[in-house]
Amino acid sequence: MNSKGLFDGVAGAYPRALYRAAGYSDEDFHRPLIGIANSWTEAVPGHLHLRQLATWVKEGVRQAGGMPVEFNTIAACDGIAQGEGMHAILPMREIIAASIELMAKANRFDGLVLLGSCDKIIPAMLMAAARLDIPALMVAGGPMADGQLHGKKIILSDVKEAMGRFKAGAITQETFTEIECAACPGPGACSFLGTANTMACVAEALGLTLPGCATLAAEAPQRQQLCIESGHVILNLVNKDISARRMITPESLKNAARVVIALGGSTNATLHLPAIAREAGQQFTLSDFDRLSQETPLIGKFRPASPFTVNDLHTAGGIPTVLRILEPLLHTDVPTVSGVPLSEIAANASDPDGEVLRPMDHPLAAEGGLGVLYGNLAPRGAVIKTSGVAPAMMQFRGPARVFENEEGVRQALETQHIQTGDVLVVRNEGPRGGPGMRELSIPAAVLIGLGLGESVAMITDGRFSGATRGPCIGHISPEAAIGGPLAIVQDGDEIDIDIPNRRLELCVSPQEISHRLENLPSKQEKPASGFLALYRRLVSQADEGAILRWEE
Repeated sequence: MNSKGLFDGVAGAYPRALYRAAGYSDEDFHRPLIGIANSWTEAVPGHLHLRQLATWVKEGVRQAGGMPVEFNTIAACDGIAQGEGMHAILPMREIIAASIELMAKANRFDGLVLLGSCDKIIPAMLMAAARLDIPALMVAGGPMADGQLHGKKIILSDVKEAMGRFKAGAITQETFTEIECAACPGPGACSFLGTANTMACVAEALGLTLPGCATLAAEAPQRQQLCIESGHVILNLVNKDISARRMITPESLKNAARVVIALGGSTNATLHLPAIAREAGQQFTLSDFDRLSQETPLIGKFRPASPFTVNDLHTAGGIPTVLRILEPLLHTDVPTVSGVPLSEIAANASDPDGEVLRPMDHPLAAEGGLGVLYGNLAPRGAVIKTSGVAPAMMQFRGPARVFENEEGVRQALETQHIQTGDVLVVRNEGPRGGPGMRELSIPAAVLIGLGLGESVAMITDGRFSGATRGPCIGHISPEAAIGGPLAIVQDGDEIDIDIPNRRLELCVSPQEISHRLENLPSKQEKPASGFLALYRRLVSQADEGAILRWEE
């Protein structure tokens, strides 16, 4: 155990004295030392209930014979950070992972329980667990309740699309305000299948949570027992010396990717799974995602691509039922923190209801919900949520309207200076160019709200939300800021999007492309200071997970 000898003898008096000041006693100093990494904050509604969850986890740790030590890490809400604040969001993933890593090493924790709910926090915690390779498990905070308005479900993604509808004059100020006030009724991750809930599903599919954890509602009464049991399980993992990397294997990574793909999960998973894999000494690439997507049927769609929310997914059996449906495609002999193999979890799950979750022989689509496009505009790949694209937009060609940043395209959308048939090109928003690879979910939602989701496409070296629908292609690699082909696109250039054939092409001759690349004017980088300046220097491209390359 990492803490072995920490509290022993004369030298152990120093840490013993300090822990006594925090309320610990001699009885505690003979127990395994369990860190409880809690991302509780008032700045993220998805995390407001995590203090209570931590209390229950600590109760379980004590019952099982451990010494629980809670500490906090930072967290921010992607929804609140939209616009200028979004520069900080993806970089925050690296800070959260590093803070947990350093706390665990400094305190010599024997095991970790990770408490988080939202977009970058869950992947960061999984990265830390993989990096440390000590016994660890995740307790995802769960989705918030669905809002209600005039007998209909209202959730946060409805607010974004209502912004466009209000701008277009399709709804009144009163209706707009009603939607805003009804969308988020309490704690928990927003109940569409955005990055937060997608990554909770990833954690469960990897075997790093107890069964059912990912989709159980934030305030469900069963959460108390789940948290207490998680406290018991971490002691079992410590006593048996079962570390996080036992669960993060090439097989389990493929399982997790298939779950994301089969449910039409967030495109941001294509950033986070490769990053988690790298921390575990594994490799997982965009080509792996695309290959698996072409082999995996789409068995579910969730808001905003359908009427169903993640709460409906839980009612339909949650991730255990998803595993049951996909079992022929999965590696089911992989271990889980619960000690129950994936095959048994799948066997004990309910059958698909046929509405929220479809069986394998009657899917929504033969291929999964994520696609990776290549071509002269994206030599290293670009990502689209295919399950959110209307059939009419699966193949599309139109003239480019070029914007140098998110603010430019936002202004054009807000003033409705967009033409039917346009391809909106938003560049300089990649990992280095941003810096921080901002999420353009507001422009994407406004596009839908304006009624342009079947007549205008958007492409960017930035990223989109899991709550994005429509012909929105992100993660274009290499990015414009380092001389990627997106940098040479000019207004009026024809762009060809062919999602079924996985192509993204600038319809310009190879000679003209070479000429433009050779004659790219030098551009001054956007100002960046502090951590963002360091991030810009060290971050990799999106196709590599936008990880920090410390060795460089």
